[in-house]
Amino acid sequence: MKILIENITDEGLIVDLEENFNLEDVSLSSPVEAHLELQRMGQEIIISGIITTVAEVQCSRCLKDFRNNMDIPMNVVYHPLKDMLVESHELKGDQMDTGFFSGNEIDLQDILKEQILLNVQMKPLCDENCKGLCPVCGTDLNVGKCSCVQKSIDPRLEVLKNLLEKRKE
Repeated sequence: MKILIENITDEGLIVDLEENFNLEDVSLSSPVEAHLELQRMGQEIIISGIITTVAEVQCSRCLKDFRNNMDIPMNVVYHPLKDMLVESHELKGDQMDTGFFSGNEIDLQDILKEQILLNVQMKPLCDENCKGLCPVCGTDLNVGKCSCVQKSIDPRLEVLKNLLEKRKE
């Protein structure tokens, strides 16, 4: 969905949308819903609101697929790209919620895709207490214990093991 810059008044423009997206790196199991407010301040466009969707992801510990509900707050300031090319400066930490647009329109679909990709967890967990897989046999430790025989301990550390066992008693 593209919005013409001239249609964004100083009072703002409210946009509610629901769209199905195809993203390369993330599988979405529900349409993307967004409630956005676009405001124009001089040459800048401020987009704030919330994006909601459900992503199909894989737990980084146990490798189970699960659905991750995403409620993404958004507050980004967009500047004309020509201003960035003229000034050419490095963005500081407080300027990371900055975007750029060129021409006389803003493509909301591209902006929403970008926000979803930026907010997908790097190492998603199906549960905060996920135990993962046994590194030896691959058994899902959330389901039950594995039958692996523990490796013999390094003889140099055996003294520490004995000390810890005595302490527990």
